[in-house]
Amino acid sequence: MEDRSACAWLDADRWLSVDEIGAYLGIKRDTVYKWIAEKKMPAHKMGRLWKFRKEEVDEWVKSGGADDRHNLAQWRAN
Repeated sequence: MEDRSACAWLDADRWLSVDEIGAYLGIKRDTVYKWIAEKKMPAHKMGRLWKFRKEEVDEWVKSGGADDRHNLAQWRAN
């Protein structure tokens, strides 16, 4: 029999791919790359791949990182 609590812990603590974080947020992979470049979405480059921590992305979204109005105000200030 499989220990479900151990599997849940592994799933919660793993790095997500571009496709997985896009599916989680309900956005296309092109938007993920755009947000990394233009909105400073928290991402970590591992070789040629971008990887994400769900908790970091959640915090970024909650702080307004994905909000177009938030980024426009920052752009105008610079």
